[in-house]
Amino acid sequence: MDVLPLFTVPERTKAGYSFADTPVKISLKESSVVVFGVPLDVTTSFGKGTSGGPEAIRRASARQIETFVLDEKADIHDLVGIFDLGDLKLPKGKSVAGTLKYLDSTIPKVVSSLRDDNKIPVMLGGEHTLSYYQLKALEMEEPLVVHFDAHRDMKPEYEGMKLCHTTPFYHLLQHIPGENLIQIGIRQTDRQENEIAGRNGVTTFDAWQVKYDIDFVAEKLQRATVERKIYISFDIDVYDLPYVPCTGTPEPFGLDPFQVLKLVKAISPSARLIGMDMVEVGLRNGDYREGALATHTLYRILARKYSRP
Repeated sequence: MDVLPLFTVPERTKAGYSFADTPVKISLKESSVVVFGVPLDVTTSFGKGTSGGPEAIRRASARQIETFVLDEKADIHDLVGIFDLGDLKLPKGKSVAGTLKYLDSTIPKVVSSLRDDNKIPVMLGGEHTLSYYQLKALEMEEPLVVHFDAHRDMKPEYEGMKLCHTTPFYHLLQHIPGENLIQIGIRQTDRQENEIAGRNGVTTFDAWQVKYDIDFVAEKLQRATVERKIYISFDIDVYDLPYVPCTGTPEPFGLDPFQVLKLVKAISPSARLIGMDMVEVGLRNGDYREGALATHTLYRILARKYSRP
């Protein structure tokens, strides 16, 4: 499948740049990591702004942040070949239901095509609803899903919507067994979500466990990921409230960048990343702090051995 016509090239997106501003252009065929943006903000129920996520990440990665990852002592471009498809073209004038139906038919096709060519799809969101479509396409690879978030996003429905930014992991339980889901940083949920997680065997490391016993969490994460195919779903609001001034649902009692880095590095080097998403990044009034934080997080995930070809 030729996926290129489905996208607006990076230089013609609002950012005007590709992710990490690749100094030497490589082709899609030559790449090992394929980035694409989905600027979706249709079901968010509190703060808005997720449609600016891909722009915030691309501009921060191209104009502010060096690609030399200091703690790895390596340039990200020397570790992985990155190709940026640009932003998925979203239909204009459709209802919310129509837009979601379009995504349900399009994103799995894109992801399946990339995986057929042994690429790692990295989706820049956009609201967390998007994870459902990408992960559904990876069902047959039986990934262990490592989900960083302040919220479970496991409601059966919310405000009359079965699929929205608070429900994707409930519906993913039809495709990904609960024992293949690890949720990290959780600190806001309701009783029903907690019961659903427990009933389905979901592993949870809440924010208090990370703060007070991070070595225990890191050890468990390392053991769980040995020789596994993994998918990382990263909601920017896993970070503590002061770090995320633009995201729509910030929460206190969150993680700091050093805690996230320790956990990212705890994932076994024998694991193999088959996809990831970075979602709920916001952009307001020219504030690129979340774009910068998301970029640094992405670089440190993509620099790990489990992300390399």
